[in-house]
Amino acid sequence: MKVAAAADKLRRQGVDVVDFGAGEPDFPTPDNIKEAAIRSIHANFTKYTPAGGTQELKEAICERHAKDFGTDYKTNECIVTVGGKHVIFNLMQVLINHGDEVIIPVPYWVTYKDVVNYAGGKCVFVDTDEDAGFTLTAAMIEPYLTNRTKLVIINSPSNPSGAVIEKEEFEKIFRLTSSRGIYLMTDECYCHFLYGSEPFSIAALPGAKESVLVAGSLSKTYAMTGWRIGFGLAPAAVIGAIGKLQSHMTSNPTSIAQKAGVEALRGPQDSVQQMLGEYRTRRDYVLARLRAMPGVKVADPKGAFYAYPNIGVAFGKGGIQSSMDFSEKLLEQAKVAVVPGEAFGTEKHIRISYAASMEDLQRGLDRIETFLKELR
Repeated sequence: MKVAAAADKLRRQGVDVVDFGAGEPDFPTPDNIKEAAIRSIHANFTKYTPAGGTQELKEAICERHAKDFGTDYKTNECIVTVGGKHVIFNLMQVLINHGDEVIIPVPYWVTYKDVVNYAGGKCVFVDTDEDAGFTLTAAMIEPYLTNRTKLVIINSPSNPSGAVIEKEEFEKIFRLTSSRGIYLMTDECYCHFLYGSEPFSIAALPGAKESVLVAGSLSKTYAMTGWRIGFGLAPAAVIGAIGKLQSHMTSNPTSIAQKAGVEALRGPQDSVQQMLGEYRTRRDYVLARLRAMPGVKVADPKGAFYAYPNIGVAFGKGGIQSSMDFSEKLLEQAKVAVVPGEAFGTEKHIRISYAASMEDLQRGLDRIETFLKELR
């Protein structure tokens, strides 16, 4: 947020800033989704809805998840939230008590740590191996499990690294957690953006519904970040508890956005594959450019739309001692905005979003390359 605020200040001063920090698609929301929202306005669908979302949208969520992944959720096992972040916050609030331990792989999406801390839980971080692509295994998790472990959080594809847990390994993680009565939260925000494997949900395994918690979002899949529609799929008792909490927190998600969500889920899905094709082209370009920069290492992102390069080669030069130093100086001197790895639990990395035009990617990477060459 500090870097984003500085970048915004420069832009308002008329400075040409290339922004690789945004964690959102640069594509517009598909027209059919926008038209559905407009129709709902004209139809005066502008009143309160049930706090947990309309029956129509919950049915559409369950249908889409079943069609895409083979699950069998009912509407009493589904809740609609104000974005994916909201359902994750709510899950922590209804499940985590003071002292409960939550396993979080590193690097992690920054919100996980804060919402666990807010709920009074204890974050237990499991480091992953950069040389192995930051992927997570059941064997890596097991030594950290205790009688206080309440939940394991998995984000695959990962923000920020783009790491993907292969289906067989994900199944091992599920068997490990379920055998010990531990909840497994799967954050499926980027589930459709995979470059070398087919989308799947661990919630489709037999018996998974008892302990698997699905945190989902329409934001990335349908380029609907500003519409703020997320959802949760979980045991009915958990969903009921979230519903009580949400009724006092936000009331319902926006009625108009819910109608748009129904169209997104039940309408044409072509836009998802179109975005994926563009991201693949951009990913390959970004990886090639980064790997041509002396000393820069970057693991293959197998999903999402982020690269997570190791820029430790810059440490000790130009007063840079941390990823925050690097990000601040890169913005100040090269006018490129990135997110420092400190936000995600690692010290020598930056996150680059390639949800940007090829022109911006070229300009920004040119600037990063020049910045590195000129560091003394």
